[in-house]
Amino acid sequence: MSSVYDLIVIGSGPGGYVCAIRAAQLGMKVACVEKRDTLGGTCLNIGCIPSKALLSTSEKYHAAQSEFEKFGIKTGGVKLDLPTMMKYKDSVVEANTKGIEFLFKKNKIDWLKGEGKITAKNKVDVDGTEYETKNIVIATGSDVAGLSGIKIDEEKIVSSTGALELTKVPKEMVVIGGGVIGLELGSVWSRLGSNVTVIEFVDQILPGMDGEIRKEANKIFKRQGIQFKLSTKVTSAKATKSGVDLTLEPAAGGTSEKLNADVVLVSVGRKAYTESLGLDTVGVETDERGRIKTDGHFKTNVDGIYAIGDVIAGPMLAHKAEDEGFILAEMLDGQSGHIDYNLIPGVVYTWPEVANVGQTEEQLKESGVAYKVGKFPFMANGRARAMNAVDGFVKIIADAKTDRVLGCHIIGPEAGTLIAEVVLGMEFGASSEDIARTCHAHPTLEEVVKEAALAVHGGEIHM
Repeated sequence: MSSVYDLIVIGSGPGGYVCAIRAAQLGMKVACVEKRDTLGGTCLNIGCIPSKALLSTSEKYHAAQSEFEKFGIKTGGVKLDLPTMMKYKDSVVEANTKGIEFLFKKNKIDWLKGEGKITAKNKVDVDGTEYETKNIVIATGSDVAGLSGIKIDEEKIVSSTGALELTKVPKEMVVIGGGVIGLELGSVWSRLGSNVTVIEFVDQILPGMDGEIRKEANKIFKRQGIQFKLSTKVTSAKATKSGVDLTLEPAAGGTSEKLNADVVLVSVGRKAYTESLGLDTVGVETDERGRIKTDGHFKTNVDGIYAIGDVIAGPMLAHKAEDEGFILAEMLDGQSGHIDYNLIPGVVYTWPEVANVGQTEEQLKESGVAYKVGKFPFMANGRARAMNAVDGFVKIIADAKTDRVLGCHIIGPEAGTLIAEVVLGMEFGASSEDIARTCHAHPTLEEVVKEAALAVHGGEIHM
């Protein structure tokens, strides 16, 4: 193993490992620092991948319980085997992390096992051993954000990490936070038998998303059995022998109420993970939220030190970090790079899924942009009916003058896959007419995207 490198990446999550692999492909001598026993960061180990495994398995369990009979499939008594479900989840994680380890070996990337600390602009210490490098990329990701006065013990009061490791289905579960992670994990445990209550400080779930999508999601999730307490804040949550005692009050102030749960999931966001990196030692600047300040080329104020992913400004999404890592590696090779942060899609992997890209109606109204909207429901789509997946709609927003697509918002089956067509179109400046006049196979869910594009100018066919 070398002690001198062209690039050392600190953190092996999606941003870090992609940056390392791309840099190695371009001929650089690369090392990646990771203190976990496995590669892949939060996403592969305790985030995106295990949660999607549980979302998938819980969907199948729920379908076997409540939907298969409608399709003429009689399964008899369906029983939950939670230990086996968790074992499957762990096997998915292991396969993915081992895959990254294989790619490191294939691309001759050295894994520096331990905790990394920057000691100078071209030096990184890993558990007492110092390595020299031309460039350093900080890709340490994010950590769970807590709530003041509420202690997460990962047993009764859990973060997303603890919610992925529960050994039994809680009878009553409270989720603090109606964002992406809270709704995904709340959905998992609701399908498996929990009575789930989501408490959200603002007046609607999925803050920041399109208003119509938020209302539709609330309606669908309520129908699935999830309860909501909106415009409500949690003032205390204390673990007891029998569970967790919570005190709630209206966000605007007023009379408090008590609530009891077996498990409480605290899901109020994430914060940049920059502890113990030695940023102060080398003078790397951070903002008021603890994120590392960078210019348009991911460069910090210190020459040779860069940062990507959750530790810098922008949405905390794995695919955003991946794009940044890929582009930065090419920039270090002397190539040009570009990322349009308005075109980073967001996906909520509930059922139905929720996906969005670009501007919302609320944002366009606030900025005074004239626009047109086209909407089309999945209920009017033949493939959706065949799948018994008719909830939701596709909504396309286009500039009133130029017809250029400004945003797309989807709630419905496979929304996370359907959004890709619109992201690609927007990347190349597509109009709603461009999408509408592109031939879409029949019968597919993608036809709902086409019909929504047609609807921008009132030309939808199947409504």
